[in-house]
Amino acid sequence: MPPRKLESDWAEGCAEVMLRRCPLCERDSIIGHGRRRKQAHDEHHDWIKTRRGRCPTCRTTFTLLPPLSLPYTHYSLLARAQALRRRFEEHCPWEQAMPRLKDPHRLPDPSTLRRWAQGLDPSQPAPSFLRQTLARLASWLTRGHPAHHPAGPLSRLTPVLQILWPLRR
Repeated sequence: MPPRKLESDWAEGCAEVMLRRCPLCERDSIIGHGRRRKQAHDEHHDWIKTRRGRCPTCRTTFTLLPPLSLPYTHYSLLARAQALRRRFEEHCPWEQAMPRLKDPHRLPDPSTLRRWAQGLDPSQPAPSFLRQTLARLASWLTRGHPAHHPAGPLSRLTPVLQILWPLRR
């Protein structure tokens, strides 16, 4: 797989994935319950398709999100990482640290970039967010047989995770 494929295809196949184990009752009881679209703006995506599942035992509905799209967010983790990298590594002002997006009219406001960076302290990662992100990535890479992926894109994810683990907003 070419190095850029990971960045462009991270949302591919998410509309087909259906996890069966319910996180609440821990039974293999989740059944398909439709699909939805979610905003996940970055250089290659505007909207992504996701699956929904329902556990008849718990009567709970779940949206199954891909690893680089957090709940209640409009920008993918790649777009957030790109903006923060430009700000902190390239020393761009907030107004120029904008990520590259497929739709250039969807740029976040500089105050949004500042909010993404609030409380960043790489020496003190937020444990719950770090755990959630690493679990999602590990699961995703296991399904995709990481031995077939070149080190290039994965090595770029390491500094991204170091920056992103406090981003829960």
